Amino acid sequence: MRITIIGDGGWGTALGVLLQQKGHSVTIWGPFPDYLVEVQARQENNRYLPGIPLPAELGWTADPAAAARQADAFVLAVPSKFYTSVCERFRGLIAPNTPIISVTKGLCATTHRRMSELAAEILGHEGVSVLSGPSHAEEVSRGLPTAVVAAACDQQQAIFFQQLFATPRFRVYTSNDPIGVELGGAVKNVIAIAVGVSDGLGFGDNTRAALITRGLAEMTRLATALGAQPETLAGLSGVGDLIVTCTSRHSRNRGVGERLGRGESIQQILGSMKMVAEGVWNSQAVRSLARAHHVEMPISEQVYGFCFEQLDPQQALVALMNRDSKAEA
Repeated sequence: MRITIIGDGGWGTALGVLLQQKGHSVTIWGPFPDYLVEVQARQENNRYLPGIPLPAELGWTADPAAAARQADAFVLAVPSKFYTSVCERFRGLIAPNTPIISVTKGLCATTHRRMSELAAEILGHEGVSVLSGPSHAEEVSRGLPTAVVAAACDQQQAIFFQQLFATPRFRVYTSNDPIGVELGGAVKNVIAIAVGVSDGLGFGDNTRAALITRGLAEMTRLATALGAQPETLAGLSGVGDLIVTCTSRHSRNRGVGERLGRGESIQQILGSMKMVAEGVWNSQAVRSLARAHHVEMPISEQVYGFCFEQLDPQQALVALMNRDSKAEA
């Protein structure tokens, strides 16, 4: 098949490598033509996926029309901060019946909507599928065993993308709960910042385990309030992705939190990063959704404070420990 990946970041590139190795013809779209020329010449995406040799057969283009031409399926791999503007560039270029899957783990900063909802509206599609789960690009591109979830309201679409992506090293499950799968992927980034702050402050395994477990409770409360199935959050796209993002050295969100805990400002941290830490921007959307739906999310509230209100990390985690006593459930 001819596959177009919209987004030349680490995740889009890793999926391009995977699909190319399966024998598909893959074109990756990116916004900066000069950088794409460099990628093609070096056969390495040094900015977003360094150290991974890329197949010479991978196609690269900065022209939306050229990227969309004759494609059999599309993969949306654009950071949430730029998702709307990039989708607008492809408006009218994708046939209405062409399968589209979103692999972005985030929420819209202004409307707080899920990425697949935005894509469906802008691109004129009835349903955009979702792929999520514990899947660092660095490991997928190296062929390390990984398991993820493809979700769609239309089960045939979920099965289509399951078959498209599945390899002996990349196992794909299906789900009929795109809301839960997508929200799990978005909220876990926020919780990972809190875990990173704890690590940066020098707290221990007990603290980390508490934040992950109570973070999962927050993720589940918000997702079910928005129509998700609670069991989805107990799966790969919920607790699975939460664990890997909160504990991995590859996690940009955990890394942001760790640097906050060590005393750096959010401005210093973001200014030094080449790639996007979705949890920073999504903490605002998660906080707004939680308040609008009367969902209690104290950890996420504190992360918003770290990112937008210069909240002192030490005081924030002490405040969490001193909340009113209550039952766990």
